[in-house]
Amino acid sequence: MAAERINTRIAGIGVYVPEAVLTTETLAKKFNVSVEHIQSRSGIRERHIADETQATSDLAVIAAERALRDAGIDAGDVDMLILSTLCPDFMTTAAAPIVQEKLGSKKAAAFDLNIACSGFVYAVTVGSQFIASGTYRNVLVVCAELFSRLINREDFDVAILAGDGAGAVVLQPGMEGQGILATYLGADGSGYDTIYVPAGGTRTELTADTVAANMHKVRMKGMEVFMFGMTVLPESTEKALSMAGLAMDDVALIIPHQANIRIIQAAARRMGLPMEKFMVNLDRYGNTSSASIPIALDEAVKTGRIRPGDVVVLTGFGAGLAWGSVVMRW
Repeated sequence: MAAERINTRIAGIGVYVPEAVLTTETLAKKFNVSVEHIQSRSGIRERHIADETQATSDLAVIAAERALRDAGIDAGDVDMLILSTLCPDFMTTAAAPIVQEKLGSKKAAAFDLNIACSGFVYAVTVGSQFIASGTYRNVLVVCAELFSRLINREDFDVAILAGDGAGAVVLQPGMEGQGILATYLGADGSGYDTIYVPAGGTRTELTADTVAANMHKVRMKGMEVFMFGMTVLPESTEKALSMAGLAMDDVALIIPHQANIRIIQAAARRMGLPMEKFMVNLDRYGNTSSASIPIALDEAVKTGRIRPGDVVVLTGFGAGLAWGSVVMRW
């Protein structure tokens, strides 16, 4: 007889963004365009940018400590730490063990997960399996990104989007009908070069020539990203809801990856939903890759947009190409 699966809930949330702010006004002057031009393309007014002394693990630790405090547990209680990031402190070792050491979570297994903007959904899905099986009781998921370090700051299309930040959640067992109701993940590697960093891996070494050509920075095919996002966001959301036995009318709030406002608006139109159904805060944070969903989730909870018993959809999409959605009852 199969063991009964245990429900997984989010027991605590923590967020950290650097103090320094890069405004759209500053970028408009740099690129000799209007503020309105940038805001109409992105929906972003400002982004937080890490200073030169900060590494990914530094942001991760602060967000993690706040999540642990919110959950009411000590760092030593953590059984597993999953860190989603595009930009670890070092090529190797992984950043998760560094965060584990800084937190003092001595007994925790720790590993990195790199699936870009879908990282939070993937990490929560992976972590929830260890809760569901009864293997662990406290799984810490941290998404930390210094996206501003991965971009060519002279590339207008990417430079206006990137922000830095970190968000973390503590996963614990929940009561029946509470927490995660369904998860859905997908990927299509044929679009790997839609958003990617060409050099620095084993396909193309990092050399003086590749650095001079900015091949160690993110390259993005903007129109292809737009078409992908506006299509997969509705499809992923609807698939996860179907798996949970729910309909769109049951949903109180959708929290998408904060890629850019045009993608979210286009997806909302395809779904026939008002923008009020979506949590959007990218105007103040920019695109923080995998950290964007937990940052938005934290704000939604604190501002009362999510209440106990609400059905919430967390949906990510981006480089890979990869996507996924989590349906949960708060």
